[in-house]
Amino acid sequence: MIAAARARAKELNVDCVSPGAGATLRFLAATIQARNVVEIGTGTGVSGLWLLRGMQPDGILTSIDIEGEHLRQAREAFAEDGIKPNRTRLITGRALDVMPRLADAAYDLVLIDGTPDEYGHCLEESMRLLRPHGLIIFAGAFGHDRVADPAQRDPETIERRTLVQAIADDERLVQALLPTGDGLLAAVIR
Repeated sequence: MIAAARARAKELNVDCVSPGAGATLRFLAATIQARNVVEIGTGTGVSGLWLLRGMQPDGILTSIDIEGEHLRQAREAFAEDGIKPNRTRLITGRALDVMPRLADAAYDLVLIDGTPDEYGHCLEESMRLLRPHGLIIFAGAFGHDRVADPAQRDPETIERRTLVQAIADDERLVQALLPTGDGLLAAVIR
């Protein structure tokens, strides 16, 4: 089913996590026994499928995307994989409009795979949403290998660098940059 969701992503020209990054997401969700997960950037459901496979059997994935077509494709992918509809909550909207309406300290993991210009705000909202020892993960941390190249000065690359530094400087967090796929920047709340 993940292969079908990945094929739909290619048709729609939507980036999705690599198989290695997906397996890491599944592992991390299983490690913390995640029951409630927020995903920013649904895509066609590739990362959601990986997360759901690592979450507790009664866990609920809340996925937010501004594109209704992406949510429709993800809903189809989840159904094809046998995921019961009550295990997913798909919300159309901007992350920064929807996240403030979600409950404080109610989530185990937040995956952010949206637009880099919102990363700083998404980090702060994630801190509010997560329970103690919750996990924040930013997908695409390497920015297609642009982040490590100091000659790259485009706004998205600068935003990614700023995020990496902000997380490293935040004493409330313990972070790791995982070199899988296009990079996963993970941080746990102390």
